[in-house]
Amino acid sequence: MFTGLVCYQGKFIGLRKNRTELGLEVPEELAARLESGQSLAVDGVCLTVSRKEKNKFFFTLSRESLDRTNLKDYRPGKNVNLELPLRLNDFLGGHLVTGHIDGTGQVQEVKSRPPGKRLKIKVPTESRKYLVDKGSVAVNGVSLTVAALGPDWLEVELIPATLQATNLNELRPGDRVNLEGDIIGKYVYNFLSKKF
Repeated sequence: MFTGLVCYQGKFIGLRKNRTELGLEVPEELAARLESGQSLAVDGVCLTVSRKEKNKFFFTLSRESLDRTNLKDYRPGKNVNLELPLRLNDFLGGHLVTGHIDGTGQVQEVKSRPPGKRLKIKVPTESRKYLVDKGSVAVNGVSLTVAALGPDWLEVELIPATLQATNLNELRPGDRVNLEGDIIGKYVYNFLSKKF
């Protein structure tokens, strides 16, 4: 479980072993806290460390992770958002994020909106049902508020602190982003849509 408050950024090394292993270079401070077998959110995707070499970490990727996320789009050197799992005594400043991506959206517009930016993202049909206006959404693992919502799109505001601490400042129209709807909303939707 995560909060969507990104504390670190790392560099994507690449996909290896027939695209079943992902490599990252992480800051030394994070490397000292992370061991094999532990979880890490990488652009919102919950992955488990399979091995480490100093500040280089490697993760085994399932077919589901590749199919459902934007990880297969990455090029070596890309900045990625990193977050350690939530501890039970941690401050919950974002919202509850599982790291289980619902699908990918595509950036349609990036507008300057001083003091920050506003993003418009096309949302896949299967993810739209989990979104509500002024509700929470994780975009590349970053906890954000849905500022506006249409039938197949959402908009979010990016404040300067978010632009500085995450890779969302690098997004351009056409880029794909990982989307995760609010976990509570998903449970409510599932319960109400059941036919008993």
